[in-house]
Amino acid sequence: MADEALSAGAVARRLGVAVTTLRTWHQRYGLGPSEHVPGQHRRYTPADLARLEIMRRLTAQGVTPAEAARWARRAPDAPTADAGVRPRVRAVGGRDGGGTTIPVGRAGPAARGLARAAARLDARAIGETIAHAVQAGGVIATWDGLLRPVLLGIGERHAATGGLVEVEHLMSRCVSEAFAVASRAGASAGPARILLSCADEEQHTLPLEALAAALAEAGVGYRMLGARVPLPALLEAVSRTGPAAVVIWSHTRVTADPAQLNALLAAPRRPLLVLAAGPGWLADSLPAGVVRPVDLTEAVSLALAVRDSLDQATAD
Repeated sequence: MADEALSAGAVARRLGVAVTTLRTWHQRYGLGPSEHVPGQHRRYTPADLARLEIMRRLTAQGVTPAEAARWARRAPDAPTADAGVRPRVRAVGGRDGGGTTIPVGRAGPAARGLARAAARLDARAIGETIAHAVQAGGVIATWDGLLRPVLLGIGERHAATGGLVEVEHLMSRCVSEAFAVASRAGASAGPARILLSCADEEQHTLPLEALAAALAEAGVGYRMLGARVPLPALLEAVSRTGPAAVVIWSHTRVTADPAQLNALLAAPRRPLLVLAAGPGWLADSLPAGVVRPVDLTEAVSLALAVRDSLDQATAD
């Protein structure tokens, strides 16, 4: 690392945090710049930057800011959470770096750390946390145990206050990027037998992206059409590609029109399996022959069953 002293803005860019977060860490926890030249603003030395990196990493993993600061002040010998240190984590959410508390229910310390990183718009910490979780536990565990609690908490807080729109946008972008990486890492060389599509006018794509990443991780080939797919376009895609299974995602009742499902069932190249995924679909409104998976695990299991059935038929 270079030995030059850095301004607050330069340090914020290196760490991926806001300058206001640096000010808070300075004022509350004494992690401020140590180089002082008369007549100029104080600047951060490489040692200061090393302490702040420990602070950022630990808070992103769910450690309380006060305790993370105690570890950071012990630099350069301070261990990090990656080295097996298990500092005490906060039982409930709190303010950090001027951010807004995001409730995560009974989710674990990783989710609390991710919520704090999201609240302070710390894209770097968000990405690192998601990538580590996917590597350690896989896509499904990351979605169910880490991402869904935080995303639901952001939605809950937005509904109550009307705020956190910028948090939701940044978090969604980071999740999409992480799932894109996971999809490329686990991409199957086999045929794309599963077609993934949002319902007409449906714009919520993250759960469908999670399914795509989970399918890639399981070695199941797929095609992703994405958001707001009109029914004629979906039927054309089915006609041209002949998928074994089609998944239509609907987040709200407004976009969950059963006519889309009926049209798929009546298509000349009708898929073997039609899945109506998402909370928008009502079980008692689904046409006969359509399956509504209860969660990501079941959706992946059904896709695997279709793939294995086709593989067996080909072998016979």
